[in-house]
Amino acid sequence: MKTSDIRSAFLDYFRSKGHTIVPSSSLVPASDPTLLFTNSGMVPFKNVFLGSEKLPYVRAADVQRCLRAGGKHNDLDAVGYTARHHTFFEMLGNWSFGDYFKREAIVWAWELLTEVFRLPADKLWVTVYHTDDEAFDIWNRQVGVPAERIVRIGDNKGAPYASDNFWQMADTGPCGPCTEIFYDHGPGVAGGPPGSPDEDGDRYIEIWNLVFMQFDRAPDGTLSPLPAPCVDTGMGLERLAAVLQHVHSNYEIDLFAHLIRVAGELTGTKDLANKSLRVIADHIRACAFLIVDGVLPSNEGRGYVLRRIIRRALRHGWMLGVRGDFFWKMVPPLVEEMGQAYPELPAKQAFVEDALRTEEQRFGETLEHGMRLFDEVAAKSGRIIPGADAFRLYDTYGFPVDLTADIARERGLEVDMAGFEQAMNEQRERARAAGKFEAKGQMPAELASQLKPTVFLGYEALQAQGSKVLGIVRGGRQVEQLAEGEDGLVILDRTPFYAESGGQVGDAGTLSSPAGRFEVGDTLKMGGVFFGHAGRWHGAQPLRSGDLVEAAVDASRRQAIVLNHSATHLLHAALRQVLGTHVTQKGSLVAPERLRFDFSHHKPMSHDELARVEALVNAEVRRNAAAEVHNMGYDDAIEFGAMALFGEKYGDEVRVLKMGDFSTELCGGTHVGRTGDIGLFKIVGEAGVASGVRRIEAVTGAGALAWVADEERRLAEFSQLLSSSGDDAVDKLRQLFDRQKRLERELESLRSKAAGSATADLAGAAKDVDGIKVVAARLEGLDAKSLRDSVDQLKQQLGDCVILLAGAADGRVSLIAGVHGKALGRIKAGGVVAHVAAQIDGKGGGRPDMAQGGGADTPNLPAILAALPEWIATQ
Repeated sequence: MKTSDIRSAFLDYFRSKGHTIVPSSSLVPASDPTLLFTNSGMVPFKNVFLGSEKLPYVRAADVQRCLRAGGKHNDLDAVGYTARHHTFFEMLGNWSFGDYFKREAIVWAWELLTEVFRLPADKLWVTVYHTDDEAFDIWNRQVGVPAERIVRIGDNKGAPYASDNFWQMADTGPCGPCTEIFYDHGPGVAGGPPGSPDEDGDRYIEIWNLVFMQFDRAPDGTLSPLPAPCVDTGMGLERLAAVLQHVHSNYEIDLFAHLIRVAGELTGTKDLANKSLRVIADHIRACAFLIVDGVLPSNEGRGYVLRRIIRRALRHGWMLGVRGDFFWKMVPPLVEEMGQAYPELPAKQAFVEDALRTEEQRFGETLEHGMRLFDEVAAKSGRIIPGADAFRLYDTYGFPVDLTADIARERGLEVDMAGFEQAMNEQRERARAAGKFEAKGQMPAELASQLKPTVFLGYEALQAQGSKVLGIVRGGRQVEQLAEGEDGLVILDRTPFYAESGGQVGDAGTLSSPAGRFEVGDTLKMGGVFFGHAGRWHGAQPLRSGDLVEAAVDASRRQAIVLNHSATHLLHAALRQVLGTHVTQKGSLVAPERLRFDFSHHKPMSHDELARVEALVNAEVRRNAAAEVHNMGYDDAIEFGAMALFGEKYGDEVRVLKMGDFSTELCGGTHVGRTGDIGLFKIVGEAGVASGVRRIEAVTGAGALAWVADEERRLAEFSQLLSSSGDDAVDKLRQLFDRQKRLERELESLRSKAAGSATADLAGAAKDVDGIKVVAARLEGLDAKSLRDSVDQLKQQLGDCVILLAGAADGRVSLIAGVHGKALGRIKAGGVVAHVAAQIDGKGGGRPDMAQGGGADTPNLPAILAALPEWIATQ
């Protein structure tokens, strides 16, 4: 039975038993911040079991995609070394939420396995918790499993109810006994039945676990019956497929056979049992579905786990001899195998391929260098790879430490993990020290307890008469007044000033009274609900708590901010149209001068994509649609079509900004009345700010017009320098570049001829040391590439030889060494370079046949080179 047929048969069976068929949830848990990934079938239903969520059905069945490659649940290191470990796997499950219980769950499980999947009944064993007589009797008396094939499992993990057959969600809360079903592969496979000393063998394989949640565990460990007991089952699709397809390893089932065959073709590997092919086949599933679920490679959190998995797959490709990109080409066969079950996979196939190709090309550039460094480290380290070296591989070449540990394990080595963590912590401390800043807008606790939240008037007005000074903060402490020239934070009972929030900068302006003026440079949220006006007091009399002031926002500055903020919303919508719905906001800054928008995307935008985004936004500006504001409940807003923005926290009541039929988002900021108010939108920059995060900077209104005028001025200067009009400036510049390239080629040709001439002279002057030709010389006017070419030419001419060439520039010397033929049996190029470099205050290294280094251009260099043949004779 094919894997796809197993999925369908499982769901069809439980559909016939009145179950609602539920689609797989994302690998990223929607409502559980304690989990990195969905690591079991019950994760999507966790809140149901805890009682905080109510579903419209009481029976469900699903095929849930799961991942165990990060955090506490991590099988990554075992993948490729065992027959059944995976990063990504599928879990078949049927669920009862206070409906049926043990009898139905057990009877249906047996019926499905023996009558639908036709497994031999005498091949099945079961386990029960040692005190669960109810489950034992159902198996024995009703189903008919002989007592000798029912194993009671007690508390085997050092505490009451700590057992392989007793499940609990946490230290407290829902828990209960479970019963497991095992398949016996027969006496030809080593291992004993569950509960025996040999249970870890491969003969008896667990295929299904039925969990009976019937107790509530109190903090003191006592168990109380739940009012509505539930059933939670999990059966690994890959394990079941192996049993039904009569193979011993999960990697031999039809799904993996196809992926492994393609991996073999892409890597040129004919041995389809090679464990590296298993790794590649496993990892493409994990990587593709993580990207489908919105995770992109990065250096933290889920993105870092994805990056680790990709790089582990690439390293195994490298072991198989692949030196170009290949991994992303595994996506089409994966879509063939799993696209029908998971339609989101083919829908995002192109995006997945692009994301993998980008990461593969980025890491491929450093993989070979990193592997060379690992070889050097391993050669000098003995059995333990120092933590500092493992950290250098991570920091310099992007090798996750578990990848380094993986390589080390294959070579019988270990990594000093404590040393690695120490080096990592030292880097974190350096970064923390470099990034320290003093928090602004601190609210003294005693003041916060006395005040009511500030009333914001700034949506309707830019001025307010008679605002009362409720408090003054200076240096983090409450004060009663501000004197002439003193800085502080002034808190009003009501204000038109917008406080920095949601990426929009705080307003500036003035607070005026008969006693003087408070120049507001910024407005901050304090304690979440108080608006602190930051600035300096100028007046003959102090500004005191209780004073009444006229609050006036800088109108032109606010208007510039408004244009940029509304344009940010249009930009977000345009990016999703041009690049895809995977684009989500990762941060923003809305200032009067320009806007900055960070968003999720795995590669730089092309010139055409930027032009299309800019055109879409300007089309909406010209359309001059009304910017409608609606206040409604959060759930109503989401149903209304609003998008919630990254990093924002929303209450029960939210503010929705709708601009035509183009953009609808939740936003508490200030905005234009109509999109036409924006005037002109111009993108002025696009760059990466982190892995998987891009940044666009843009200007609007008068700022956009000023930018265009400045560009025209630059173009005029550019044309003047080229003595051309603007129309033919590009052609003239192209001619200059062509001329420069021609001159560079001519220079390279002259250098090559000089190197050839020098090589001929050096070959004739080579010294013989025990049958090895030795050349050690300084060549003037040659760069490092020309020196390498000269070494290669001499190696071909001289055969068994040792060559060291030096070239100097700006007081430094470049050293290139080559060893060829039988000389490799006694001399290594890295040793030659290291010997010379050490004498000129330098260093170097490389492969046995070619190495390079450098040092200071010292007066004794000729003597050092002249003495090299004598040193070689002693080696």
